[in-house]
Amino acid sequence: MAENGTILEVRHLRKDFGENRVLTDINLSVGQGEVLSIIGASGSGKSTMLRCINLLETPTSGEILFHGCDVRNIGGGLQRYRAKVGMVFQSFNLFENMNVLRNCTVGQMKVLKRERGEAEKTALNFLAKVGMDKYINARPSQLSGGQKQRVAIARTLAMSPEVILFDEPTSALDPETVGEVLSVMKRMAEEGFTMIVVTHEMAFARDVSHRVIFMDKGVIAEEGTPSELFGSPRNPRTREFLSRFLEG
Repeated sequence: MAENGTILEVRHLRKDFGENRVLTDINLSVGQGEVLSIIGASGSGKSTMLRCINLLETPTSGEILFHGCDVRNIGGGLQRYRAKVGMVFQSFNLFENMNVLRNCTVGQMKVLKRERGEAEKTALNFLAKVGMDKYINARPSQLSGGQKQRVAIARTLAMSPEVILFDEPTSALDPETVGEVLSVMKRMAEEGFTMIVVTHEMAFARDVSHRVIFMDKGVIAEEGTPSELFGSPRNPRTREFLSRFLEG
């Protein structure tokens, strides 16, 4: 997929927390319309890597390039960059004191300077896409986990991002609501959204991704197409990690 043009590139990313090195020499890229899944055991550095890409964590060293430009030097500042590289969190991060519609318009109006009418029209379009347009007046406390996550996805889409980062978007959900969020993400992939997905959902990684990265102890241990990684993993750690899923 990268022949369509690389949007985001990570070069030699390292992240230390004090004496603890969490990421070592991470190199990856994602191209227009590509779905890149990041898998690996808890504590392997997946979420930290995503947070570094979005500058929620400051990299210790290395570069993050957006359309070839170092993201620390991008015009319009950090908010504008985060609108272009949106993030869906495992804990939803909705504003509890705002209803669904307001959650999906406040960022558009504040960061993108859209008029309320345009922001609401955009929000309603994406809320309908994720099946949440009937809940525009509800507060987050009135919604299930799956509904909250669908609102969070609609909110991110309303910002017109070029890349969407998903940080284990189903890990906080009840088993019965996982499917509704994964089906929204699968439709987004089919529609050509560019996505980097940190996930424990192996079937999604296998069936929806264009490429899969396996992380282990802060490094990229293996990378390939889903058929390569799931069909014939080369690294013993990858085989060990996938064995339960492959045997299930």
